[in-house]
Amino acid sequence: MSAKEYRTAASARGGLLVVRGTSPVAFGDRVLVRDHKNRKRNGQVIRSGADEVLIQVYEGTDDLDLESTWVRFLDEPLEINLSPELLGRIFNGIGAPKDGRPPIVSNIRRDVNGSAINPAARTYPRKFIQTGISTIDGLNSLVRGQKLPIFSASGLPHNRLAAQIVRQAKLVDEESSFSIVFAAMGVSYADARFFQEEFASSGVLGNVVMFINLADDPPVERLALPRVALTAAEYLAFEMDRHVLVVMTDMTNYAEALREVATAKGDVPSRKGYPGYLYSDLAEIYERSGRIKDRHGSITLVPVVSMPSDDITHPIPDLTGYITEGQIVLSRELNNQGIYPPVHISPSLSRLMKDGIGKDDTREDHPRVSSQLYALYAKAQETRNLASIIGAEELSERDQRYLGFADAFDERFVGQGEDEDRTIIETLNLAWELLSLFPKDELTRVSETDLAKYHRSGND
Repeated sequence: MSAKEYRTAASARGGLLVVRGTSPVAFGDRVLVRDHKNRKRNGQVIRSGADEVLIQVYEGTDDLDLESTWVRFLDEPLEINLSPELLGRIFNGIGAPKDGRPPIVSNIRRDVNGSAINPAARTYPRKFIQTGISTIDGLNSLVRGQKLPIFSASGLPHNRLAAQIVRQAKLVDEESSFSIVFAAMGVSYADARFFQEEFASSGVLGNVVMFINLADDPPVERLALPRVALTAAEYLAFEMDRHVLVVMTDMTNYAEALREVATAKGDVPSRKGYPGYLYSDLAEIYERSGRIKDRHGSITLVPVVSMPSDDITHPIPDLTGYITEGQIVLSRELNNQGIYPPVHISPSLSRLMKDGIGKDDTREDHPRVSSQLYALYAKAQETRNLASIIGAEELSERDQRYLGFADAFDERFVGQGEDEDRTIIETLNLAWELLSLFPKDELTRVSETDLAKYHRSGND
């Protein structure tokens, strides 16, 4: 730790502090700022030049008296202490306790600015993770080591869905440790309390590490939070051999903070004012999840992205889609109909689903049932559009069947209780109940063996 302190702060704005006349300082170095009331604030060097150093102060720069501000460069990056005692704890964006309990004491410290997993060291994501939600488990299955974002919008119940995934997610194929790292960025007090009470009342809090940044916390702290959370996840996964599910909400708040800080730094803006390095910054976060060869543990990432103005082509969801392996899209129309969770089937996709389902993972008919449901629902949507033009009473008997299937699918398969935890077998059996609304000869994507075993109608 450096013994030098500088009293040469030149300006402060938006959580950024400019210090002049320093000796050479490395990018990323941790900084200790002491104000005129002897209060200490944490910071990090985000730009270092010959004339001045730019520091992001995690606690913000409000009320700083520049003439009485002392700055010490610690010659070390931002690090957090790691131990099994992380589980059951609540921290802020830079890893300081937020639950009134003492800090973690450990001789294991890690730099939060970790690197993406080396592609040569990666192993392919496999093995099914059960979330208890039919639209995910049955049609967009989550695979261990995958990155599967939830695309939502303002007013949609993405926080309720994220909490349900945390409560219900489990492994079904082996007895192994499974932990949750939950990261909330820019959330309201009400949302933060909701998450804490949900996890505590359901009994899962003891297996969850929570990192919470509130909406009125400094934006620069929001930039550190996902890296701090993933550092904890890497420790649990690759040093404690646990399978870890990381749920992050909301990455849009993170990107907004990145834009705010980039603007204050004077970076050249790109699409919609976001910095040109938004893609690489998001990739730096997302690519820290996955599986590593010869390691038992894994990191599976479910980030929540709220789409401004419901625009899926907005830079944040657009770039997220390039990096991740699919998306779960929430529908405002379904939500307005009172259907929860309002998962929009047509644009939702899990690109790695095929590697986590089937005979050895879920059930032998799962891939074919999923394909058949998609095909029927696509046809049913066309029928709905036709009915809106000519009227449902003018439809043929066959089209009426598709229309009935669409309604039953939305109400029974998509819709489920917020506390309803369906096993994958229950989800597949429900799918066959819906498929049995059709004669066997119309179900062309399932096998004869599947029909003989699971179809519930004697109508050929």
